[in-house]
Amino acid sequence: MKRTIKDLPPIERPREKLIKYGPEKLSNAELLAIILRSGIKGQNVVNLSKKILNKFAPNISEITLDDLKNFPGLGPAKSCQIIALVDLGKRLFQNKKSSIYLSPKDIFNDLREIRSSKKEHFVVFYLDARNQEIKKEIISVGTINSSIVHPREVYEPAVKHMAAQIVIAHNHPTGILEPSKEDIEVTNKLLKAGEVLGIDLTDHIIVSENNYFSFKENKLI
Repeated sequence: MKRTIKDLPPIERPREKLIKYGPEKLSNAELLAIILRSGIKGQNVVNLSKKILNKFAPNISEITLDDLKNFPGLGPAKSCQIIALVDLGKRLFQNKKSSIYLSPKDIFNDLREIRSSKKEHFVVFYLDARNQEIKKEIISVGTINSSIVHPREVYEPAVKHMAAQIVIAHNHPTGILEPSKEDIEVTNKLLKAGEVLGIDLTDHIIVSENNYFSFKENKLI
């Protein structure tokens, strides 16, 4: 007997699961199932979505209505939903380019918005193995110390976004670039946490309005 979505416990149903845990906890098939809404005769929507992805996922950005036309049980309505979803994604991201950070100067140039700020901003760059930015996040605003900048706050997004490495940075409103005792303590604490998680902390960069200090360049990392 084929199980429908209604036969599943509420917490296993894609829509309810998304509401409770957020989209990042859903598989690709579950996300597609929410778009398609219903399955076909003898097959619930999650299983249908799995079969669609198994067949088309490697080249899904090139999928056409003709490709879907011959998929068993997939009618015009669901085919159009998939094509619309794929094309919307292509339109939204076709002009999005990932920043690449190969040197401390690249980080310095990217931090224009905080370099002259009167408050310290602690920023984390989450990067993939090719030094491309996955995400940039301001973790805290105010005096930087080890009690405010906790490894959990720094590395939780890294795990979530599957970052291979991180670069941390903050500004010194005084303009003095030499790292403080607290800066060094925070760096060492985050280095140790990164080693446990297998996520490299590759540099800590302190910026002022016109210059920067790199822990890596100064052999402090």
